[in-house]
Amino acid sequence: MYDKSDPRSKLSTAKNDPSGSTPTPASLGLYYKDKPVEEDDNGKAWYTRGQDLLVNYIEAAPGATFTRKDQKDEYMIVLPDDDTPYEITAMGETKEGPGHQLIIVPPGNSTITFPKGGRVVRLFSTQSEDLNAKCANAETYATPDPNIPPFQPWPDPVDGFKLRVYDLWKTRQPGQLGPIWRCTTIMLNFPPPGGGPRDITKMSPHSHDDFDQCSLVMAGSFLHNMRWPWGLDKNLWRPDEAPVTEAPSCTIIPAKVIHSSESLHSSGNRMADIFAPPRLDFSLQEGWVQNADEYPLPEWATEKEKATA
Repeated sequence: MYDKSDPRSKLSTAKNDPSGSTPTPASLGLYYKDKPVEEDDNGKAWYTRGQDLLVNYIEAAPGATFTRKDQKDEYMIVLPDDDTPYEITAMGETKEGPGHQLIIVPPGNSTITFPKGGRVVRLFSTQSEDLNAKCANAETYATPDPNIPPFQPWPDPVDGFKLRVYDLWKTRQPGQLGPIWRCTTIMLNFPPPGGGPRDITKMSPHSHDDFDQCSLVMAGSFLHNMRWPWGLDKNLWRPDEAPVTEAPSCTIIPAKVIHSSESLHSSGNRMADIFAPPRLDFSLQEGWVQNADEYPLPEWATEKEKATA
């Protein structure tokens, strides 16, 4: 990779490095040992953000109630465990469930109550400033990540905004990634619990050019291998990082950073990958997104699909 002022940049053998570099560090939310941001009658809560995604991990106390007023956009509630009963109300509709479910909550006012408490993960876009201010890593994003374009939500659901509830899978369908769900703001890839340590002869180092990734560990432990590529500006070079995170935790992997995670425990490892807004490449794969019929692709994405067909 050469600067344009370097004569060698004109050589046919001079190829741009598509990954470039980034000034953004990784962020770790180690909820098993970090001090909670909030601790009250509702339980304990932590907040961690990326450029466009905000993770609110909660250890809810029995009877805990959480309310959003005038919420700007859709958000998700993930209940990773069985026996986490709840009652949720939004847009004049009330639903109940047993836990181990994903709830997509419409914009506006919403309230959810947990009679027995339990582990709860709320996933928001970073369009809500009141939540952004609570993030332990807020300073990291005081200056937006220059590699990520301004946030654009995807089109409204075909049948309008409403409460949507999906059961989280206990087994994975053969030959499929995920399962994956999306809404207008977020995409959740949440596989069932996995087996033992990853086969290190079959790693998957890759990077995302213009979006970051949140890896949310809910069971077991994971090693997150991360490499900041060398771009033209050496001031942005960073050493490799390979943190091990236990459950519960989240790791925000910035755009451009080469990464590949591996499970470490002998069994029961479980990690979700989360993106905001939804990923187009995953969305174009037949059968990957479980609720794709409810959420249309953006018009620009449809044109891009036609162009590459």
